[in-house]
Amino acid sequence: MLKKLYIQNYALIDSLEIAFHQGLSVVTGETGAGKSIILGAIGLILGQRADAKSVKNGTSRCLIEGTFDIAAYGLEPFFEENDLEYEQGICLMRRELTSTGKSRALINDTPVTLAQMKELGSRLLDIHSQHQNLLLGDARFQLNVLDLWTGDKDVLPEYKSVFAEYKRLSRQLESLKEEAAQARQEEDYIRFQYRQLQEASLQEGELEELEDEQQTLTHAEEIKHSLFSVSDVLLGEERGILYALKDSSDKLSALTRVYPKIAELADRMQSDVIDLKDIASEIDSEQERVSFDSERSTYVQERLDTLYALLQKHRMNSVTELLNLQEQWGEKLLLIDDSDIRISECEKALSLCSKRVEALAGQLSDLRHQAADEFRELLTQMVRPLGMPNIRFELLFSPKPFDESGAEDVQFMFSANKNQPLQPVSETASGGEISRLMLCVKALIAGKVALPTIIFDEIDTGVSGEIADKMGNIMREMSCYMQVIAITHLPQVAVKGNAHYKVYKTDQEDHTVTRIVELTEAERVEEIARMLSGAEMTAAALDNARALLKNVQQKADHGKK
Repeated sequence: MLKKLYIQNYALIDSLEIAFHQGLSVVTGETGAGKSIILGAIGLILGQRADAKSVKNGTSRCLIEGTFDIAAYGLEPFFEENDLEYEQGICLMRRELTSTGKSRALINDTPVTLAQMKELGSRLLDIHSQHQNLLLGDARFQLNVLDLWTGDKDVLPEYKSVFAEYKRLSRQLESLKEEAAQARQEEDYIRFQYRQLQEASLQEGELEELEDEQQTLTHAEEIKHSLFSVSDVLLGEERGILYALKDSSDKLSALTRVYPKIAELADRMQSDVIDLKDIASEIDSEQERVSFDSERSTYVQERLDTLYALLQKHRMNSVTELLNLQEQWGEKLLLIDDSDIRISECEKALSLCSKRVEALAGQLSDLRHQAADEFRELLTQMVRPLGMPNIRFELLFSPKPFDESGAEDVQFMFSANKNQPLQPVSETASGGEISRLMLCVKALIAGKVALPTIIFDEIDTGVSGEIADKMGNIMREMSCYMQVIAITHLPQVAVKGNAHYKVYKTDQEDHTVTRIVELTEAERVEEIARMLSGAEMTAAALDNARALLKNVQQKADHGKK
């Protein structure tokens, strides 16, 4: 339940803090006093979108905080799933909005997304405003009401899960068929291109190796001649420098016996001789390997021509890219070859899922039809005393293709008069009749949804007198198992409250502000008297107010006995 509300710098509110109680709380005040402003602020902590214009003129930011007691509502899983701290059943929902349009949402001082705040808010509080009465004519709302009334917590969630899988399989099957049809149109082309690449026996790095080999074959004579010349310089019998260096090295080594200082130079010379011998040996080996092979040269050129042609044809830059293309086409051919099997498997899975959807839809329909009679009877009994003694109400079922809500729609059919045929609620009920119907619908389903708090925003518009009194009784009965806050202009409703709040405006030096205050018993008498008599307070109105309050208290005391 909502325990406390704090608002700062929002619209006409500079600073406001008010505590709320269990049971039925009524909120009254003159038209334009700011009741809608307070509701707007509450909407922000329920995750509604913010408008920077809501920030009070002359201030940089506004703050709205709601403190909720959630101990009895089993919301721990929500806090665990969203990695939020569960603080012994107390939840602080805060919304901050700056004049530049930036917004922050926090739950127990942890930043959250608006979606998270909205999800939690929907489990804590329902604001029923006048425009929400229009929902009574909406088919989805009507079906949702009936589903809530069934009390089902298993069949509908399972149906929605299975139907989601049915839709996924349907999309998958459609996609598989489209892919198969498109692939078959390209199959001949893909098979030809894939076969050509496969027959080319492409090898990673082959192009670079062939280009190097072609370079060697093209300049074989030049390479061989140069290598021979270098070898002759090193090892030539008459002028080979390696022999002279070897002789010099031997002399330096012998000299170290009598001139030790030359030892380092002797070692270096010996090392150089060894290196030159290795070089000479490798040059001889390379010289032996290099030769011009006309057949090999022809093969290398033809192979290069094949690779260059494939690269140009497919607009690729490397053999690696050609191999990737070959792999992609191979996968497409596998898909084409396996498409019939995969389509058949998907069709079987879809058929089984369809049967499951149909079976669950049948169970759902049975639950709804069973609940419809009881709901119709109780709603009729509840609405009849509210000025509609001749009301007739039916739930009309009509089949439809499977969707996320089942295989049927339900329509609320209504008639307030004996000579009036049953028609859809949205087409025949007046505004006042819809308000009374909606109140009764909310009262019936309130106990099913375990919602902590509901706020009625002038749901009693268009009624008065005895009917208003009975509507007040319904709200008071609802408040026995949930917190009810009713914004009203009717004294017959206001006297039903366990607590009474007044919203009013007050003028400051340079601006007007909205205030809300919980009334004392004496103040409450005066407020109800004002509602009864208008601007001019009369003794008769005061007496009448006291009598109304006393009567409500006596009935409450009698009920406790």
